[in-house]
Amino acid sequence: MLLRPLLRRGAAAAAAAAVSSGGARATALPDPPAALASLLLASRSYAKAKGGGKPASSTSNRGKVRAKDPRGVASAGDAAGADFSAGGGGDDIDTEFELPTDPLPPTYDPALDVGPGGRPLFAFTDTFGSFAHRDANVYVDFTLDEWNAVLPEGLPAGMMKEFQETRRCAVMLRKGFLDLRDNFRRIVDPAVTTKLKDTKKQIVLDGPRSCGKSIALAMLVHWARTEGWLVFYVPQGKDWTHGGFFYRNTYSDFFDTPIQAAKILQDFLKYNETRLQKLPCQFFEPIPLGEGAGVGMMKGADTMEMPEGSTLYDLIQTGITHMHASVGVVVRLRKELSLVKDVPVLFAIDQYNSWFTFSDFQEPVTVRSCRSIHAKELTMVNAYRSMLHNDMMVGAFSHSTAVGKLRQELPDVPSDARLIFPRYTLDEAETVCHYYMRQKIIRRENFSEEKWKKIYYLSNGNGAEMRWLAAFV
Repeated sequence: MLLRPLLRRGAAAAAAAAVSSGGARATALPDPPAALASLLLASRSYAKAKGGGKPASSTSNRGKVRAKDPRGVASAGDAAGADFSAGGGGDDIDTEFELPTDPLPPTYDPALDVGPGGRPLFAFTDTFGSFAHRDANVYVDFTLDEWNAVLPEGLPAGMMKEFQETRRCAVMLRKGFLDLRDNFRRIVDPAVTTKLKDTKKQIVLDGPRSCGKSIALAMLVHWARTEGWLVFYVPQGKDWTHGGFFYRNTYSDFFDTPIQAAKILQDFLKYNETRLQKLPCQFFEPIPLGEGAGVGMMKGADTMEMPEGSTLYDLIQTGITHMHASVGVVVRLRKELSLVKDVPVLFAIDQYNSWFTFSDFQEPVTVRSCRSIHAKELTMVNAYRSMLHNDMMVGAFSHSTAVGKLRQELPDVPSDARLIFPRYTLDEAETVCHYYMRQKIIRRENFSEEKWKKIYYLSNGNGAEMRWLAAFV
């Protein structure tokens, strides 16, 4: 299904034929299969390997990227072409291709910013809230500083890779995102007219790898925050369950993660500090104390009081300042946010599937040992994982985190919460390829409907694979 295995099989077959015919082992690249020839003739890497590129002495490493298998796994075609690659003939196809390094045209040029059917390729706006479904399949452009200002917790790895390779921090407005946005918009304002028949307060975004789940979630958080919502955003859910030290709480028998807890509180303050200073605490029970990282239990105290009149900002500062209270504060924050009525509150968790798996953790008890425990045994995960409540919450599965497959029915998740996020449709793929041509990943003189459709069908609409294949046009 991918281009590389087909090339390898063709290369291996040609090499074997040359050897069997008694000739010397071929050192030049063989011709590709006829069905793929049109994709490769314009490829800078293939032309270079055939001798049509610059001399090796004048070649620069600037702009080169490692062309890893987008699936991240070895295929049967990889094994078939192993001998040929070892002989040096397939190295350029297998390992590297050049991204464009020539200067980009002006950021905005009406003559170049043209999408399918002559429609504008870009939309100019500060928010995703002004778009209707008829505006889908258009790119929205922000600077990296603007993205980081609204999402200071961090951006998804797939989004950052897209930004890096296209040399532009733009995202496409997809129908799947608009449906997700309108779902939560209608919950807050039932008067809003949408195409959706029903709304869901709890959603689990699932779908194939690299179909855009994490980017859609980041766009949802961006929209919600520009609308004035209070969003608890976790871009790396796996960080809650992997790495660091885990301390068994003798009172709850769960595992505390104070280092992660302090970072979670710091991240939550980055965008929401002003809002949190205006929201009063509604729980005043003592906060249970746990073990501090590397310092043990606090002597002479096992709880900490919050003064009357404290705000959520004061609560979070307590957890940041006192490591023994950090986990207890994160758990208390979950309860406090569920009672906020002055502003819509949304919980957005990426890599949500990592909260349902077993992993190996280092447990610093009397004798340090490694053991396998379930994510639900972690204090913070146990407090935030459940969707059996009345709060707005969306979690996105990440199939790039290698946390294993999960069964269809998940504990603490409504049976109808799962929403399948699709790969690119044909119309979306056409817009994507026009964008890649605009950013000079695809050469304008080589662009055609036949070629972009080949990219789409070879990748089956997978975003990462389409971007990888685009360099061969």
